[in-house]
Amino acid sequence: MGGHADEGKGSVSRRGFLKSAGVAAAATSLIDDAKKAMEPVGPAPAAAVRGETEIRFKLNGKETVAKVPPSMTLLELLRERLDMTGTKQVCDRGACGACTVHLDGRTVNSCLLLAMDATGRDVTTVEGLAVGDRLHPVQQGFVEEDAMQCGFCTPGMVMSCAALLAKNPAPTRAECAEGISGNICRCGTYLNIFRAMDRASALAKGGK
Repeated sequence: MGGHADEGKGSVSRRGFLKSAGVAAAATSLIDDAKKAMEPVGPAPAAAVRGETEIRFKLNGKETVAKVPPSMTLLELLRERLDMTGTKQVCDRGACGACTVHLDGRTVNSCLLLAMDATGRDVTTVEGLAVGDRLHPVQQGFVEEDAMQCGFCTPGMVMSCAALLAKNPAPTRAECAEGISGNICRCGTYLNIFRAMDRASALAKGGK
């Protein structure tokens, strides 16, 4: 009983003090470990993020060299550094198709593709469809059938139609609808777009 005389209601026992000190030390150790885990391993990762990488690819048939940061999209590279502003930046999330380009002949949303992923690839934008002063059949069809209104969707729509025509020289209306299903025309000129595809098909076959 004499050994516990100093452990009254308002006092702290030696055993209680040691327990509290142990808990505090363990908590401090865990916090220090967490801080260390969040710290960068060294300066290299930060430097890599800030730096730019040189990439080489074909753009509209020409060898192109560009320096890009790791986070830059192909859309940003085309518009902001290579002056290919025909490719439109609209939704910037792959939902509208306005930024559609051809990558090795296939349609892609350039806002969803990193610029570095184009390394060694063949990229075609709407500027690369015409040959000199001669428009691509799809471009000519769009002009003749008035298949454009505000113009935001037009370049991407043309690129999707051109890709479809390259695979299918005479697409049906249903096939055209499927071919442009990833492109949104906010003005609703789909009927004229289908007519433009019919006209483009005829022009591609040598019709007048």
